[in-house]
Amino acid sequence: MGQILGFVWFLLMGSFVGWLASLVMRRDADMGLVANVVVGVIGSFIGNSVFSFIFGSGRIGGWPPDLSGILAAVAGASLLLAIVNLIQRGRLR
Repeated sequence: MGQILGFVWFLLMGSFVGWLASLVMRRDADMGLVANVVVGVIGSFIGNSVFSFIFGSGRIGGWPPDLSGILAAVAGASLLLAIVNLIQRGRLR
């Protein structure tokens, strides 16, 4: 049962992080729930990997939520959206 709740929490945090990143990058109207979850999960991985390599911290998905992990995840998701914007439109938004 604990693994199922952990997975649900992971998806909820991924969707929240993806939504925040879409607001930061002004793509909220273009994205749906599934895209927010995908961007949030991949961005969390990117951001937390970079932050843990550089600063030695950053974790998302645990309880209680770690603010530095959430900030790292939003930064990673925003970076991911910026790269997608460059590929799709040839410019940052």
